[in-house]
Order: sequence, then structure tokens, then C-alpha cells
Amino acid sequence: MSAPAFGTFGSGGAEPYARALRRDDEVLYLRDASSDSLAPSSSMDISRWNDHANITDMSLLAGATGAVLDIGCGPGRMVRAAMMLGLTALGVDVSPTAVEIARESGLTVLKRSVFERLPREGAWRLALLVDGNIGIGGDPSALLARCVELLDPEGIVIVEVHRDPLRDHSYDGTIIDIHGHQSAEFPWAEIGRDALVARASRVGLVLDQAWEIDGRAFCRFAIAR
Repeated sequence: MSAPAFGTFGSGGAEPYARALRRDDEVLYLRDASSDSLAPSSSMDISRWNDHANITDMSLLAGATGAVLDIGCGPGRMVRAAMMLGLTALGVDVSPTAVEIARESGLTVLKRSVFERLPREGAWRLALLVDGNIGIGGDPSALLARCVELLDPEGIVIVEVHRDPLRDHSYDGTIIDIHGHQSAEFPWAEIGRDALVARASRVGLVLDQAWEIDGRAFCRFAIAR
């Protein structure tokens, strides 16, 4: 699958995402650029992304036995967590700052879109789409289809979903920080469990488990046989 051309999360403009990653203490706000409301769709605690994986994060790796691909890995906390468990792990992200921070920590991370050619295509045992990264590119169906290409036949993908199970909203978003620095627009999506299950079935994935923990919601999909 060739890489689609689109703006990327938090880039351009005043680069609030890169600023927040380096400050390690910023809250960022995601807003629908086409909305008349100035209220953000969601807030993001960047300090959590820069921190070590917490108990909820670690639970996503429970039982993992093969290579782990973290899609939209940011500074790499899930890559670090997988490596600490002795797993082969790779992160991919398009943010130069996020990749730089991850590599400074000795993590294996590529500055690359998930839609570009990646190592071990068709051989990943676990793909992670956490922290809202199912929104990458604004088309969850295309992203799930790409995951099917990347996974081995026994592989699974774990997706952190919107807590509203019926949520299915694609839009052009912008990132704003508490100082008013704003990014360029980029395509994004928010999707909940029921909406994602319907999309997943059309690209060859079946729901294995859905659960909520610590205020976060997740779905685990396997390749249909």
C-alpha cells in the first residue's frame, strides 16, 4: 500500500506537538478545524506519553510472544515497555522530534509513515494503535487494512478507541497548546468500539475482545480465518 499524501499530527504552524514533547509537561488540545465551536474534541497529557508505560499500558502486552509494532509510537514508551519484556519491538512515527527523543533513549524507532514500506511486512505478531492513533490519516478502514498487511496470520492488533462506542467521526484537526500555539490542519478520526468493529469486519479482522480500564477503552482484533 503506497503512502497517502496528508498533513501529519501536530506538525506545521507553530509546531505545538514538538514544543510539548521537549518541555515534557504540556497538555495539548485537539480541535475539529471545521467546527464553529472553539471547544476542543479532546485533551492529551504529553507528559504521560514521555513517561514510562503505566500498568494499563503494560497490560496491553500481556501474553505477547512475538514481534511488536507500535504505530505512531511518539517518544516510544510502548517500544520501551516491549523491549523490557524481552520482545522484539519497533516504533514508527512521522514526527522528527518524537523519533529523536526515542532514539536518544536507545529505542528502535523509524521516522516513517505506517503506509510506507516497513521491515518484517507480514510477520508482526502484535500491532499497537494506542493514544488515539486509530485516527492517523483520517481513515480507520485504510489503517486497519494496512495492519492486516503487516501482521502475520496469527497476529493481532490492539486499538485504543473512543469511549462512545458509536463514535465515527473523520475530520481535519488542529493541535493547540495552552499558550495558543497551533499546528497546521491534518486529517484525523475518532471512532468507538461498535463503529470500529463494523469497519474491521470489512477488511478481514474479527473482534477478539473489548474492554475498558482506567478510563480508557480498547479492542483487540485477530485476522479472520
